[in-house]
Amino acid sequence: MYAIIETGGKQIRVEEGQTIYIEKLNAEAGETVTFEKVLFVGGDSVKVGSPVVDGASVTAKVEKQGRAKKITVFKYKAKKNYHKKQGHRQPYTKVVIDKINA
Repeated sequence: MYAIIETGGKQIRVEEGQTIYIEKLNAEAGETVTFEKVLFVGGDSVKVGSPVVDGASVTAKVEKQGRAKKITVFKYKAKKNYHKKQGHRQPYTKVVIDKINA
């Protein structure tokens, strides 16, 4: 069984036991979080939401909070003596999907 959930403005396909990296949540490591925005539940019986499936939820356990590798943002305009260098590290939350309630 799998489900498509929405979190952090993105849609993610999840299965039980899967580890995913999502946009940062306000939860400590070891806590359980519930995703209520379930858009689709697949498997033996398919349920499609409009826009969400009624009564469906996905529970997950927060494994850790972290920050991704640094990326370099470099802006440059030719012949105008303009350049700007900036770094960025995106925060994330690593979660393990426990159960899909459909």
